[in-house]
Amino acid sequence: MKLYGYFRSSASYRVRIALHLKDLAYEAVPVELRAPVSAQHSAAFLALNPEGLVPVLSDGAHTLRQSLAIIEYLEEVRPEPPLLPREPAARAAVRGLTLAIACDIHPLNNLRVLDYLRGQFRAEPAAVDAWYAHWVARGFRALETEVAQSSADGRHMYGAAVTLADVCLVPQLYNARRFHCDLEPYPRLRAIGAHLESLPAFARARPEAQPEFE
Repeated sequence: MKLYGYFRSSASYRVRIALHLKDLAYEAVPVELRAPVSAQHSAAFLALNPEGLVPVLSDGAHTLRQSLAIIEYLEEVRPEPPLLPREPAARAAVRGLTLAIACDIHPLNNLRVLDYLRGQFRAEPAAVDAWYAHWVARGFRALETEVAQSSADGRHMYGAAVTLADVCLVPQLYNARRFHCDLEPYPRLRAIGAHLESLPAFARARPEAQPEFE
């Protein structure tokens, strides 16, 4: 397997966590997203993913895009340890928590959105940070309430085992800290994140643990 990604991309971070949780060996292929390189716009990368986004997973003859689709593929080819519960309602609940992060919070704070704010609207750094913090706060407020019911042990978003929701939470917390978001109002999410970040698979996936980190 080859994982094309960027060390600080939260979507790439999710896939790295899943690969490590499932003990799957892979070759990391760095894709430099920052200008002036902007390798995601190169002809070579666009041949892999016409969307110009990371991550991309290459597994033999298969080239897969979109982090959640990639992780569900990994779930199917390597079912253990499972990242989704077996019972249908529980699976839907985990997917609901997952999508609240991956579809409601993350896209509005994606690098290309922030770059558009800076370039097209000439937003100052403080305004960009305020935009970022607004969408994090809106999403985390809801999640903080939800995990009060869904977490069985205060260390996982759902039940008492790592799920797909946890895989998405940790990168979002990492980015929120990087953009100086106030996380004090979310003690449950912070406690869950602290536990997960102590696990080897999550630690190995951290941006600072990647060879291209600088």
